[in-house]
Amino acid sequence: MESKHYVYMLRCKDQSLYTGYTNDLKARLQKHEAGKGAKYTRGRGPFILEVTKIYETKQEAMKEEYRIKQMSRTQKEKWIAQEREGDRDHESPKKL
Repeated sequence: MESKHYVYMLRCKDQSLYTGYTNDLKARLQKHEAGKGAKYTRGRGPFILEVTKIYETKQEAMKEEYRIKQMSRTQKEKWIAQEREGDRDHESPKKL
C-alpha cells in the first residue's frame, strides 16, 4: 500500500497562514491542535483547515509546499480561492 502525501494550509486564530507537509494528515492536525506541531503554530490555534492537496510522491508534495511558502500573503489568499473554485467537491473550510 502506497502512502499519501499531503500539503495543507491552516488559517491560525490571528489570521496568519501556515503551510505544511505530512503523510498522516489526521495525526498532524491533532498535533497542531495540541500545541505539539510546528513551532510557528504553537499558541496560534484554534485553526481552520483551508486547503488540503494529495500527492502520490513525497517529492511532489515537498516541491508544492516549498512553492506555496514562497508566495506572498496576497498570492496565498488568491491560491486558496482558486483551489476552492477549481474543486467542486471541496468542503467549506473546517475548524479543527
